[in-house]
Amino acid sequence: MTLDNAVMRFAGVIVLASALAAHFLNPAWIWLTVFAGANMLQASFTGFCPAAMVFKALGAKPGSTFR
Repeated sequence: MTLDNAVMRFAGVIVLASALAAHFLNPAWIWLTVFAGANMLQASFTGFCPAAMVFKALGAKPGSTFR
């Protein structure tokens, strides 16, 4: 799995899990969805992604987006 795939999968899991938690548990969980979206937006402009740094440290193969 490449770094790009790992980051996109992680973001998808966070968004889906927080949306489900907001629906079934407490509406305040929607803020995690907002945070994930804001982080993805800023990463698209800056190229800085904390999740990419973690996955890189865990040994994910380099991709073409996050270096």
